[in-house]
Amino acid sequence: MKVTKKLVSNLLFILVIALFLYPPTKERIIRLISLAPSTIDKEDRKVLKDYTWSLEGLNSNSIKGKELEGKVVFLNFWATWCPPCRAELPSIQKLYNDYNTKVEFVFVTNEKWEVVNTYYKENGYELPTYNLGSRLPTILETSSIPQTFILSKQGEIMVSKNGAANWNSNKVRELLDELSSKK
Repeated sequence: MKVTKKLVSNLLFILVIALFLYPPTKERIIRLISLAPSTIDKEDRKVLKDYTWSLEGLNSNSIKGKELEGKVVFLNFWATWCPPCRAELPSIQKLYNDYNTKVEFVFVTNEKWEVVNTYYKENGYELPTYNLGSRLPTILETSSIPQTFILSKQGEIMVSKNGAANWNSNKVRELLDELSSKK
């Protein structure tokens, strides 16, 4: 069999496609290209007014939406099987480590605790995780993951990001510092 340039380029192309499909590589690539999310322009921001919902705690106490009212909230919908979700978790864990006393972090999944716990242990994550206990307000509903919202103390949705992002960016840290320092 004669090795030609065309054969080599075809094999390289197949190898690159295979690497993109391999989950750990896919996650690394997503992580590399993820940018910090943008803040929603003031005139386009929506305000969460309905706090009559609940979350069932998997590794923390169950909470009612009312307990989050008046607080800065980082709300993330995710799953262990989702490559973009997994790709952004290292940056979220770093952010959580530094801001968990200033910001309420809420991670919502529809998976069982055994699955999440195994994943957390394998990766060294310690994030407060919940299942839905009731239906969320329409303003927070999502049909794809990861979906992340950052809410101000007044309930303004400052960030609504669908897809992976670099949450441990200076931009996000500055936003959380600003939001948590306001009355």
